Amino acid sequence: MSKRKLVSFDWAMKRLLRSKANFEVLEGFLSELLKEEITILEVLESESNKDYQSDKFNRVDLKVETGTQELIIIEVQYDREFDYLQRMLFGVSKAITEHIVESDAYYKVRKIISVNILYFDLGEGQDYVYRGLTVFRGLHENDKLMLSPKQKELYKAERIADMYPEYYLIKVNRFDDIAKDTLDEWIYFFKNEEIKDEFKAKGLGKAKAVLDIMKLSAEERRVYENYTDNLRYKASMFHSTYVSGEMDGIKKGIKKVAINLLDILDNEVIAEKTGLSLNKIQRLRDMQTFNRPSRKKGKS
Repeated sequence: MSKRKLVSFDWAMKRLLRSKANFEVLEGFLSELLKEEITILEVLESESNKDYQSDKFNRVDLKVETGTQELIIIEVQYDREFDYLQRMLFGVSKAITEHIVESDAYYKVRKIISVNILYFDLGEGQDYVYRGLTVFRGLHENDKLMLSPKQKELYKAERIADMYPEYYLIKVNRFDDIAKDTLDEWIYFFKNEEIKDEFKAKGLGKAKAVLDIMKLSAEERRVYENYTDNLRYKASMFHSTYVSGEMDGIKKGIKKVAINLLDILDNEVIAEKTGLSLNKIQRLRDMQTFNRPSRKKGKS
């Protein structure tokens, strides 16, 4: 079993996998994900991926054109974004408008596939790979709207979903490191930057050869190490900020509970229930007494 560390997939997309000589790696991953043979014609540039040389760039956005003229956007995201689903939609919409001429009929709208490799937990769900398709169902009959024979011929599609954008979410950190199929072998690589000798997924053999850290030049290795150090720093800063904020929130919550108990329990019981010291509770009691408005005595 090989234990040699490989270049991370996101950095490889920035610097190594844009070369036609290395398309086999991306083709292999996309073929395993989409369950069909994918051939990449070229890597396309857009406003969102022109700045790929910057190691401070938060995400990787790679757009490729396939042999069937589909456009596939591959994005790697480390930082948590609560509006990421909307950003996915915006990215796909922008790609659609970038690749249609103003005078074209609507049937020339390109099929877009959005592939998102995420290192944070987006939404709620137990799985680690999700697929999103567009389906129209009747409100009364619950039937699925289908294409007519003429539409199928014109659009070269069997279903409406074949024409509309398609979304894939891979939540890397939820993967349990047990590769049950060839797609899991790719996800194992995304998470561990390692390809086991027994893995058979398409493209992984080429990836193992192309992405070997030891085969990088001294300059490339230095740049890669700076890039990974930056990612670790950002992860550490996020964790520190999150944990600090969470701890502050817990402390404030405990303090609020203690204040609410001052009028009904003595200091010893409150200390037992909240874990606060007797001195802290007495200070809270003194503050409450100080801040409580005094009653004015009536005239006799």
